Amino acid sequence: MVRPARTRPARRRPARLRPLLAACAGAGLTLPLLLAAPAAATPPAPVPASAPAPVPAPAPASTPAKTPRAVGTGGAVSSVDLDATRIGTQVLRSGGNAVDAAIATAAALGVTEPYSSGIGGGGFLVSYDAATGRVSTIDGREAAPAAFREDVFTGADGDPLSFTRVVSSGLSVGVPGTPALWDRAARQLGTRPLADLLRPAERLAREGFVVDATFAQQTADNAARFRQFPATAAVFLPGGEVPEVGSTFRNPALARAYRELREQGVDSLYRGRLGAAVVEAARSPRTAEGVQVRKGKITRQDLRDYDAVRRTPTRTSYRGLQVVGMPVPSSGGIAVGESLNLLEEYDALTGRPLSDVTRVQYLHRFAEATATAFADRNRWVGDVPDVPVQELLSQDFAQERACQLFRPGRAHPRPIAPGSPDGDYGCDAAAGTAQVARDDHGTTHLTVVDGEGSVASYTLTIEQTGGSGITVPGWGFLLNNELTDFDFVPLTPGVPDPNLPGPGKRPRSSMSPTIVLDGGAPVLALGSPGGASIVTTVTQVLTGYLDRDRSLLQAVAAPRISSRNSTTTEAEPAVYDGPLGDALRDQGLALTTVPELGAATAVALLPDGRLEAVAEPTRRGGGSAMVVRPDPAG
Repeated sequence: MVRPARTRPARRRPARLRPLLAACAGAGLTLPLLLAAPAAATPPAPVPASAPAPVPAPAPASTPAKTPRAVGTGGAVSSVDLDATRIGTQVLRSGGNAVDAAIATAAALGVTEPYSSGIGGGGFLVSYDAATGRVSTIDGREAAPAAFREDVFTGADGDPLSFTRVVSSGLSVGVPGTPALWDRAARQLGTRPLADLLRPAERLAREGFVVDATFAQQTADNAARFRQFPATAAVFLPGGEVPEVGSTFRNPALARAYRELREQGVDSLYRGRLGAAVVEAARSPRTAEGVQVRKGKITRQDLRDYDAVRRTPTRTSYRGLQVVGMPVPSSGGIAVGESLNLLEEYDALTGRPLSDVTRVQYLHRFAEATATAFADRNRWVGDVPDVPVQELLSQDFAQERACQLFRPGRAHPRPIAPGSPDGDYGCDAAAGTAQVARDDHGTTHLTVVDGEGSVASYTLTIEQTGGSGITVPGWGFLLNNELTDFDFVPLTPGVPDPNLPGPGKRPRSSMSPTIVLDGGAPVLALGSPGGASIVTTVTQVLTGYLDRDRSLLQAVAAPRISSRNSTTTEAEPAVYDGPLGDALRDQGLALTTVPELGAATAVALLPDGRLEAVAEPTRRGGGSAMVVRPDPAG
């Protein structure tokens, strides 16, 4: 098929990096050399390889309040929570590497963000090793039991079961992957024993943390659901009430679970007594009087069969940089990558780069790109053989999709039909039947860079806020409801659906932990919670920083939209209620308002050797960014 002729503007360095790279060139320096250069500040005392220093306990409560931005050297951590970020920073300060700090931070988030993460969930880790220049990924996604079949979420009439009934039940619970990911990451990518990395979280669970408004509100939002399960109410509704803001919340049962993992290893979950408790809780949930829920199908054998898997990362070229992400069963690396490819094609079609268009046109291009990418991921991406990853991420496929669909100043009608990533591309190619997937829900994300320039970008989840609502009795952690991320029935009758349930299958995810490389060296790492809006959040932060000349903090804080190929596009109030929203509606985009989208964290590796860690200023109560050695000048 003959491709349409086009003129592509010359590739340019991203607006955010051009002045920094120019300054380096003027000084006769290159970016990799700068990243590898030692900091001028006095380094910490060396840690003997034969006797790693123990991970310090959390700092006292008098530590200053969390801040959304920190600049300095020696390492950086950004997460949604002050205690978790502090613990990760202390791991770096004591000589641990980026993966060590990521594990310790994630374990702490299992205490302070128990409705979004923890032992009962799963996640994805993307890491960069400064010593080898290698990017690794670990898939710790929850898995379906062997007894699962395509019709497990349908009734006798073939209709899908009630989503709300399935969520709060054992049937929604997948085999947890988080402990297996921690174990593999610590053994293969870290420098510290997992037992040492879990110790600070154990102490945090035992001694408690200060309840903030976000934790209290999330508890209140789930209180009725939590009361259906006595073990959950006993832990998260102490005295039958939502914990008050400013009070200290303790979870000694969770401390016991961390101690179990420390002393017995993760085999306690996959082969031992902790796993026996998980299976019992999912298969026979203990409920309040008069409450009945569906039973789960997890067995001890399902736990024994689970493995956290090393996978090949996705790679996309954007503005001369390489954007590296998570592959199947995540759709994040594919959907973010295709969105970026499409934005480059819109530049070529219009002759105007994204950096030079108006704010309205920027949001229009962004919405068209992400909606198109979601149309393609819904049809082609899932935990099935032969997902056409290379074609979905090819620039020729993006050219075809842009030529078919993109019109400056006019939104394409939603839902957009998926394309055909078959290697034979042209503007007259026919599209398929439109499909719209049900959105998934919340998660948490953390970003770490150590003093050597190694990076960890880690997104973890228990799916819906509060997961299944089922707490494992005596162990203090919630079980996921990740299996509701499967499509209950095919999205389009007669069209293959890659995200239907199946034995041992992992549901499709939108988690998008991302690392950006320039010449093989990292310049940025980021990610976000937010279910399906993770893809749009990460893409918007990337383009805001790389194309729109925003500072990293401005890119993270900017008002967001999320177009995921539904008939409506979500918009935060700052967009929905103002002239931006009016202009987008005039272009045919149907907007609906949501309070917030995502809660990103990011770390930039600056050409002068410093690190800039950034978290949300306000979303989800604001995040916490720290560096090992702060730069007083900022």
